[in-house]
Amino acid sequence: MPAARRARSASRPGRPAGSDFLARLLVAVPAAVVAVAFVDLGGIGWTLLMAILACACLAELYRMLSAWRPVPMVGFAVAVGMCMAAHYGSVNDVMGAALASLPLVFLAMLWRGQGEGAAATIGATLLGVLWIGLPFAVAVLLRQIPDGVGKGIVIDIAVGTFVGDTAAYIGGRLFGRHLLAPAISPKKTIEGLGIGALAATVAIVVAGLYQQAWLPHATALLLGIAVAIIAPLGDLFESLIKRDAGVKDAGVLFGAHGGALDRLDAVIFTVVVGYFFAIHIPLPH
Repeated sequence: MPAARRARSASRPGRPAGSDFLARLLVAVPAAVVAVAFVDLGGIGWTLLMAILACACLAELYRMLSAWRPVPMVGFAVAVGMCMAAHYGSVNDVMGAALASLPLVFLAMLWRGQGEGAAATIGATLLGVLWIGLPFAVAVLLRQIPDGVGKGIVIDIAVGTFVGDTAAYIGGRLFGRHLLAPAISPKKTIEGLGIGALAATVAIVVAGLYQQAWLPHATALLLGIAVAIIAPLGDLFESLIKRDAGVKDAGVLFGAHGGALDRLDAVIFTVVVGYFFAIHIPLPH
């Protein structure tokens, strides 16, 4: 089945480069405005947005992995539960909700009478919980860090991730010559990676210099470098899953941008980095 999907994907005509970038821009700008509004709002509004986006990404993942018979309702319930636990409780409550996923998927398999392919079903379901559900709950925990620190770091990593992604896309188009990981993503180049990493680092340092007086310059630089390194890994990780499933885009929610998972794959990784920076590195207020 994956091979057949790959063949169908390969037969689709590609988009013209100019119109592709314009379409991406037309989707990215309003999406960014909405994201900034919810980051500023915080509270239950931010939590609900994280839960909704987590479920949207999970729906795309489970659709891609349908051959492995995941249990979507378990993934959805645990993802929402983790986000709510992050809002109303603590890290321990989030981990408790995450650990509930294993007995829940087992009970779901018993209910539908599944005997064969148990390991694949469990693995596919829990991949969604760990890869997607948990980072969105971490985003809720991060935003709740007081004194504007959580809010500022969320903005920093979002700006750094998406600026880096855009710069990597443009840089790869203009200067790309050497493939980065052809077995996983045949269009990503080393040149694009370097340009994107530099842009992500500069974007976060500039945000720290002009918007967040509490963020030391050295910390902003370290955060920028960390995001620049981790964001491409998130992108490549999703590419690996899509390639194995034989699909080009995870979905169509964002039009030319692809699905929710296509747009958020990098920030799913970088939000965890931002959280650990926020709780472990001294940030004077």
